[in-house]
Amino acid sequence: MVLKVAKRGTIPPFIVMDVMREANERQARGEDVLHLEVGQPGTGAPGPVLEAAKAALDNDRLGYTDALGLPALKRRIARHYRDAYGLGVDPERVVVTTGSSGGFVLSFLAAFDAGDRVALSSPGYPAYRNILRGLGCEVVDIQAGPDTNFQPTPELIDRAVHDSAAAIDGLIIASPSNPTGTMIHARELKELTGYCADNGIRLISDEIYHGITYGEKAETALRHTDDAIIINSFSKYFSMTGWRLGWMVAPEDLLRSLECLAQNLFISPPALSQHAGIKVFDCGDQLEANVARYAENRGLLLEKLPAAGFETLAPAEGAFYIYADIANLTNDSQDFCKRMLAETGVAATPGVDFDPGRGNHFMRFCFAGETSDMAEAMDRLGRWRR
Repeated sequence: MVLKVAKRGTIPPFIVMDVMREANERQARGEDVLHLEVGQPGTGAPGPVLEAAKAALDNDRLGYTDALGLPALKRRIARHYRDAYGLGVDPERVVVTTGSSGGFVLSFLAAFDAGDRVALSSPGYPAYRNILRGLGCEVVDIQAGPDTNFQPTPELIDRAVHDSAAAIDGLIIASPSNPTGTMIHARELKELTGYCADNGIRLISDEIYHGITYGEKAETALRHTDDAIIINSFSKYFSMTGWRLGWMVAPEDLLRSLECLAQNLFISPPALSQHAGIKVFDCGDQLEANVARYAENRGLLLEKLPAAGFETLAPAEGAFYIYADIANLTNDSQDFCKRMLAETGVAATPGVDFDPGRGNHFMRFCFAGETSDMAEAMDRLGRWRR
C-alpha cells in the first residue's frame, strides 16, 4: 500500500541551499571553493554577544521563555527603533521569533487563510512563495524589472490584479531586497503603504537588511503605518546567522493570534540566543566595520564583473548581493552556475531561485565574505571568461 504524502511538502527547493551542498561536497573532496552563494556574513557574532552567551550558560538554566520572547530583549528591540529611526514602539508589539523564517511562518498563518491571495515581486526571496504555497495560499506574482528598481509599485499591483481578475489579501515587500539589493525609497514606500490601506491589503515588510546600505538609509514601513507586519532578523546586519533569532513588530490586532501560534508551533525562541542577542545592539562599531567591508567588496564586484562579461547589474543599493543579467552568456543559469563552480571553484546562485519565470538568464553573487576571497573570485572569473 502506498501511503499518502502531503502536497504541501512538494514545494520547490531553496536552490541556494542545494548549491551550498554541492560546494561543501567539493570542499570535502579537498577542492577549494569561494563562497559567493549563501547570503550570510563572513564574520561571526561580536565578542560581547559571545560573552553574554557564556554567562547565560554558566548562570541561567535556559528553560522556556515567554512565547513572544524575553521581556528584556523585547524592550531592547523597541529601544532600537527609537535609536535607529526615531520611532516609539511599544515593547508589547515586539514578537521575538526563531529567525526571520519563524517570523514569516507566524505572520502568514496569522494574517492569511488557505486560498487567500498574496502578492510579491519577482525576483524575490524564494521562501516567501514556497511557504505561502505550503500553507495553501495563492501567490500573485508581480513581474518587476529595472524600470521600477526591481520593486513593486501600485501600478504593477493593479496590473497583476487586473490580469488575474481577483483582489489580493496581502503584499510582501523587501527593502533592501534579496536578490537585487534594491530599495523602496521613502516616497515610494509611503505610496505603497497608502495603497495597501486604501485597498484592505495586509502589508508584510521584510526589513532584515536594514543597516546594510550604501548611501541612503533604509526606511521602515512603521514610519507610515501601524497596520503592517515588520519582520527583521539578527542574521544579517547583526552577524548572528546560526543563532536563529529574529523579530516582528506586529499590529495589535494580530498579537494574540501570533502568541497562540507561537506557543503551539515553537513554544519559545531559543533562550541562549535571546540572552546573547540583547548585547548585540551595543556593538555598533564592529557592526559598522562589517558594513564598511561589504562596501569595499561591493565596489570590487561592480568594477570587476563587467570586465568578466557580467555586464548588466542591478544597482545593489543595500544588502550584500549583486544580481546580474547574464542573457549575453547563457539561457540556463542553473547549468551556468554548475559549470562555473566545477571549472573555477566560485559558487554563486542561479536566478531561477528568485524568479521562476525569468531567472534562467540571471544569477546572484553574495559579497559578504572576506575581501581577499572576493578579489580571488573576480580574478578566477576574469580568467575563465577570457
